[in-house]
Amino acid sequence: MSVLVAAVQMHSVPNQPLKNVNTAFKMVRNAAAQGAQIIALPELWQSGYRLSKEEFGILAEDREGPAISQFQRLAMELGVVLVVPFIEKEEKDLYIATAVIEKSGKLLACYRKSFLWGREKDIFSPGERKYEAIQTSAGKIGVLICYDMEFPEPSRHLALQGVELIVAPSVWSIPAEPRWDIQLPARALDNTVFVLGVNTVFEGSCGKSKLVAPDGRVLDEAPTKEAHILIHKVDFDLIPETRKKIPYLRDLKNA
Repeated sequence: MSVLVAAVQMHSVPNQPLKNVNTAFKMVRNAAAQGAQIIALPELWQSGYRLSKEEFGILAEDREGPAISQFQRLAMELGVVLVVPFIEKEEKDLYIATAVIEKSGKLLACYRKSFLWGREKDIFSPGERKYEAIQTSAGKIGVLICYDMEFPEPSRHLALQGVELIVAPSVWSIPAEPRWDIQLPARALDNTVFVLGVNTVFEGSCGKSKLVAPDGRVLDEAPTKEAHILIHKVDFDLIPETRKKIPYLRDLKNA
């Protein structure tokens, strides 16, 4: 089985949600027109990254709010699976969250970022360290958000549940670019799965959204300094072929 996946690498203009929504809708429609079946947006795409807690709070809503509802309608209209980060609010807590929406418009899952980086700890609450496979019409996927990818354990939990593709919405900085280039291929190779990293550009981000194969090879990569829609075929049959040559998971179970 093979699917076309798309990473929407966009410039999230700080505190300009309407502008960012319009940009995201346009780029998602563009990706769908090119045949993409799974389309992912980057972390905090609607708001930008360097806002105050009060500013994030204004944009936050629950998973049944208009932010997700509009993408449920879009997924149904385009017939695609969407991976859409948003700022989730539950009582007084804010979370960096990501919704996975089926092409029918059904909300399949909502994952909350479990490892918070730096100043995020002063603004957001961490999600539960519980990582679950999500069965979509285009394959079994998992979601990790940015800093989550720097820990081996979350990716391993997903791989052991049969996840074929890990989608990683991110705001990854320029100073941390070398780690972006190391961690994503490492997580793919560690677990012999595909990894799709979806980053922002400008505002201190390094871009370079990328698709990584189960053997750690970077199959496609976006530019560092421009908005870009990365679209590439994911051939899930490559996973068992790779695992015959690199039997990490088999030997782990037999250890």
